Amino acid sequence: MIFNTQRRNLMKALPAAGVSLSLPAMAATAPDPWLQAQAIIDHVSKPLKFRKEDFNITAFGAKPAKLTKAKAWISHEEQDDISTPAPGSFDNYAAIKAAIKACHDAGGGRVVIPAGDWFVAGPIVLLSNVHVHLAKNAHVYFSHNPADYAKYGDIDCGKHGKLTISRWQSNDCLNYSPMVYAYGQNNIALTGEDWTATLDGQGGLPFNDQGDCWWTWKGKQKTINSIGQGTTPNFKAGKMSENTVNPLNAVSLSTVAPALTEAERILIQGEGDRWRSDAQYLPALSEAGVALSRRVFGVGHYLRPPMIQIIGCTNVLLEGYHVIQTPFWMHHPVHCRNIVIRNVHAHSHGPNSDGFDPEACDHVLVEGCTFDTGDDCIAIKAGKDLDTQYGPSQNIVIQNCIMHSGHGGVTLGSEMAGGIQNVFAQKLVFENANWKTNPLNTAIRMKTNLNRGGYLRNFYVRDCTVPNGVQTSPSFYASLPGSPIQSKTVATAAGAIVTFDCDYTPISDNVRTRPPVVSNIQISNIKTGNVKTKDGKLASCYQAIVILGPVASDYNGAGPMPPVVPVTDVTITDCDFGTPVNTAAPWFLYNVKGLTLKNVTIGDKVHNTTLSA
Repeated sequence: MIFNTQRRNLMKALPAAGVSLSLPAMAATAPDPWLQAQAIIDHVSKPLKFRKEDFNITAFGAKPAKLTKAKAWISHEEQDDISTPAPGSFDNYAAIKAAIKACHDAGGGRVVIPAGDWFVAGPIVLLSNVHVHLAKNAHVYFSHNPADYAKYGDIDCGKHGKLTISRWQSNDCLNYSPMVYAYGQNNIALTGEDWTATLDGQGGLPFNDQGDCWWTWKGKQKTINSIGQGTTPNFKAGKMSENTVNPLNAVSLSTVAPALTEAERILIQGEGDRWRSDAQYLPALSEAGVALSRRVFGVGHYLRPPMIQIIGCTNVLLEGYHVIQTPFWMHHPVHCRNIVIRNVHAHSHGPNSDGFDPEACDHVLVEGCTFDTGDDCIAIKAGKDLDTQYGPSQNIVIQNCIMHSGHGGVTLGSEMAGGIQNVFAQKLVFENANWKTNPLNTAIRMKTNLNRGGYLRNFYVRDCTVPNGVQTSPSFYASLPGSPIQSKTVATAAGAIVTFDCDYTPISDNVRTRPPVVSNIQISNIKTGNVKTKDGKLASCYQAIVILGPVASDYNGAGPMPPVVPVTDVTITDCDFGTPVNTAAPWFLYNVKGLTLKNVTIGDKVHNTTLSA
């Protein structure tokens, strides 16, 4: 059956299950785990309260910009003429900062960004008891010049700029400021009147004469999945990027971590100089136990900041706006408690444009959002390498959302060293409206490996649709030499409706000493449609299910090797996964114990069985 690509009206959330607001989350072993989901919803849904006083940024000197047209990248491979503030536009950084400070000093209230086009050459920093609100037709254009995010941070790092305490791909660092930032605040909100209220990161707009933009810093000419993402904008061999050896980084870890033994240094650095690229150097500093104060990036380095990063905050509301063209991850709350993101349209097709990445957060509600991304729509994180001090991500509910393009719809990992537990996803539409040109790679995804480790337990999914299937061509992963998995034969990168990947890009991590543990997964009532492939056949995916458990041969630490256990207790019930291209092998399993299929339709067959491999 072929579903059309029109936006679906989502089903309403389940009614309250009779759980009071004061009741804490129930134990994961409760007979009905969805009662725990309702308790989480009740816990975080109490409206935040702010003083009833508005602070309009125009009262603090803000002035709108005049727009002009400029050619910019709008995805990995497409360029277009976009609107952007004309050269010489008034910088509203100081006006917005002053309005937020006045609001905070008065005991709180609402900072209003009115209708108009506003240029901001620096971060919007949120403070406790302040609600920043974008009116209808308010469009904030953040400067696309990286230097503007190394001017206002709290930590003066000399030639590297004034930097901000941040996390980059789950490792702590001092780096460029995000466009919107908060650290250690309570009772904060960022909202928009509707989706005409826009936060624009201008990630694809060139900032120099060579045509480089934020996205150029990704620095790879090919991504793991080539459909719609074959290149990095304006990147050419020899350009500096996050994946290029940076001469500013130490030649040997012995100079920055002298306490390491020679064996430890060799293990962390690996072979050659690849570890000296910024994207590899930061994880190496974490593995070596180097203090945050010495993990200095910023000017001269190439780690793109997230668009919105909120660290160590409590009672956070993100609601009702449109975020576009972000340099890196769109939303990245870290170590936050009681956070709601509701009715946000997250749209950016650049490299690593994840939509919402809660990390080491507790009590999170994601509802009514639409994601159209260049990477994972939602990716739940929990630290990487030794940066696990904030503990697990837990007690998270995702409901009534729509996913279009992206690597994964609902994703757990890959950075999950601190663990992930008690995650509930329901009433989602994995719409995949761009299935012909930039398809959703997989709907439900977990990814980790023997470096990223961690655990996933108590993950529940129900009542979702995948009307246009997922990517129907496979993207295979490269296993390590000596692996029992033949390289480029398992479609963990793209092509399955459900993917659990415990050997995610193992070549990317030099230290592989922490086997992940995955257990208690329940998936029910997933309905998948077929689309017409290029050869005229109807298909929903390449394979319905791919579960690649931990691969023991990847271990490269000292003996004895810790237990490498199979993925266990996965139950899939009352699902229709459509027709896979690979009808001869509709699933792939490795190191899996007890995958139970109950009334699961794949193609023209109904499966009721328990599988191990």
